[in-house]
Amino acid sequence: MKKKIDEHQIHKEYYGEILEQVKNDPYATSLGIELTKFDAGVAEATMEVQSHMVNAFGTVHGAVIYALADHAFSVACNAYGKTSVGLSTTIQFMEPAKPGDKLVAAVKEVKRNFRTGFYRVEVFHEKSLIATMEAMSYSKSHYFIELEDQD
Repeated sequence: MKKKIDEHQIHKEYYGEILEQVKNDPYATSLGIELTKFDAGVAEATMEVQSHMVNAFGTVHGAVIYALADHAFSVACNAYGKTSVGLSTTIQFMEPAKPGDKLVAAVKEVKRNFRTGFYRVEVFHEKSLIATMEAMSYSKSHYFIELEDQD
């Protein structure tokens, strides 16, 4: 019988390697997104809205807010060193943001098993909640870090 892998232990033991991989996201970097918190199933990312990130009405384009929330989600669900991808997301936009605003996306793992995880993301401008996202991930069998023998 195969020994069950403790993925929280993997997160602790390989924290640095996992962090290097999840923060290496060219698209997030191109938007100016910075990872400010990272733990098992938890992440926080920030970005300052630039003038080119607005829609025709001068408010932040929903795709920009979504990209911030999605990046934080990606970091949280990949925190165990196992390649995880998004299965579905649902986002609700509640309040606009404008150029110069600093946005923060905070994600928390709600429930997770060997293959799927459910996450809740909240996006804030200052203390005002401007968007929420629910997201589900699928974990593949492949670890993106080199694990030592798991006997």
